[in-house]
Amino acid sequence: MAADRFAGKTVIVTGAGSGIGRATAVRLATEGATVVATDIIEDRLAELADAVPGNRVATVAGDIADPATANAVVAAANGRLHGLANVAGIMDGFLPAADIDDETWDRVMRVNATGPMRLIRAALPLLLATGQGSIVNIASEASLRGSAAGIAYTASKHAVVGITKSVAFMYGPQGVRANAVAPGPVATNIEAAVRSEFAAGRIFPLLQAIGTSPADAAQLAAAITWLLSDDSLNVNGAILPSDGGWSVA
Repeated sequence: MAADRFAGKTVIVTGAGSGIGRATAVRLATEGATVVATDIIEDRLAELADAVPGNRVATVAGDIADPATANAVVAAANGRLHGLANVAGIMDGFLPAADIDDETWDRVMRVNATGPMRLIRAALPLLLATGQGSIVNIASEASLRGSAAGIAYTASKHAVVGITKSVAFMYGPQGVRANAVAPGPVATNIEAAVRSEFAAGRIFPLLQAIGTSPADAAQLAAAITWLLSDDSLNVNGAILPSDGGWSVA
């Protein structure tokens, strides 16, 4: 870590109450950033703020799928924003096309794709004003292939890749970069219940054959903060696998 790599910068982190989001928020604050942290569970945000010294974390509790949350989060940046890490996400029970229900599909798409799009839309005026903003979205191994999750999660993470590339192309010349990190298995508390025996029979033997071990959230935070930092100024529109080699299998 570099103690002052983000000195004087404000960065929004979603899903900051636990897992990858929390690890990212802590690392950013440790490296000098002011962090606007949002999560659906308010108690987790309070614990995060208490754990980070120096009053470097401002918290906004809310559902990222709610349009009002995006505006509230950006408002908490107080008119100055340098980075955005869209980390919040949910799984789909590994439900394949024949079994997916509308409620699961709609909820996964709202949280994983529509929520990040709305937050990017709300944040762009402030990011453009800095002339050197950075957006990092969390994609997934499921954004690279069809054999890592159910249909809703897979579709939503492919959408994240599309969002990332579109924003990178449109706003790169104006100084705002957009990249994505594509994790493989990560040891977090994201709900990953299996609701389809058929899907489990298709997916899990492949995962066992690949033999990829779950990563620690801090390993993902390292990749995210690098893409948010000036160390990656020449990187725009990239999808960075952080998956222990799964993507080359």
